[in-house]
Amino acid sequence: MHIYLAPMEGLVDPVMRDIISRIGGIDRCVTEFVRISEQVLPRRVYLRLCPELLHQGVTRSGTPVYVQLLGSDPQLLAGTAAKLAELGAPGIDLNFGCPAKTVNRNRGGAILLKEPELVGCIVERVRSQLPSEVPLTAKMRLGYEDTSVALRNAVAIAEAGADELCVHARTKVEGYRPPAHWHWLARIREAVAIPVVANGEVWSLEDFGRCIEVSGCQRLMLGRGLVSRPDLALQIRQQLEGRPVQALDWAALVPWVEDYYQQLHLIAPRYADGRLKQWLGLLRRNYAQAGKLLQQLRRDSGEQAMRQGLAQSQQWIDDSGQAA
Repeated sequence: MHIYLAPMEGLVDPVMRDIISRIGGIDRCVTEFVRISEQVLPRRVYLRLCPELLHQGVTRSGTPVYVQLLGSDPQLLAGTAAKLAELGAPGIDLNFGCPAKTVNRNRGGAILLKEPELVGCIVERVRSQLPSEVPLTAKMRLGYEDTSVALRNAVAIAEAGADELCVHARTKVEGYRPPAHWHWLARIREAVAIPVVANGEVWSLEDFGRCIEVSGCQRLMLGRGLVSRPDLALQIRQQLEGRPVQALDWAALVPWVEDYYQQLHLIAPRYADGRLKQWLGLLRRNYAQAGKLLQQLRRDSGEQAMRQGLAQSQQWIDDSGQAA
């Protein structure tokens, strides 16, 4: 079973990739998208979004980081991919799934699924400019408004030379509303000759089991489910290996959250408080203490309040009365 951390704009930045990959269980990360619209960008842009390129394209834990590209110009995307390969990117990923309105208005992300021929052309051109040893992957949704061209897009991507296809099992219009249509992943698997990665609405071990049973996929990409339960990939590994599943409790998680905040405060202090609150907002799905801490930090702000709040929260009990 291959497990990947999904690219999520404004959330899975280099610091989050570092934390999640060190907690363990994942085989690959993918960067937030690099938007390519008018020219091949200078080296500094790629290094800002993917500082792992300075370290052979891997996180501190040794997890490879693929660089994701977003755009609609086949030649510009191909030139960018070639430059990234020269910089040492372990792999390139193409974004055909972003549902953001601003992105779609500028012919990026999921809007391209309306044009399967263009999707195939982009993949083919990028593949032609990449060294054969550099993998090319793609991420798509089931469609824009509906699933009528899901198979055409998947086949176009596969036949144009992609090595792997990740499918978020919802359309653009559906956004992130449940459910994810995992049965569509089985249909796509039957239609293409490359590995298909399941993505969408996996929040727990139970969701993982159902997703794999319905889709038949042996590769999984986790997004919000992994950020809200940072050891979910590790739990899946433990279950697959027949080991007891030992979930990370709040007391054990706090040092990781403190590490996250400290790293952010060093490199981007202006955004550190906001990013911490954003993560706590996701963590409260599984940790009552995160919700309580978030409420406290909405009243108190600043570095001292953040650090004190995290330290104090290790002593809190959750709603079930269990000590953290």
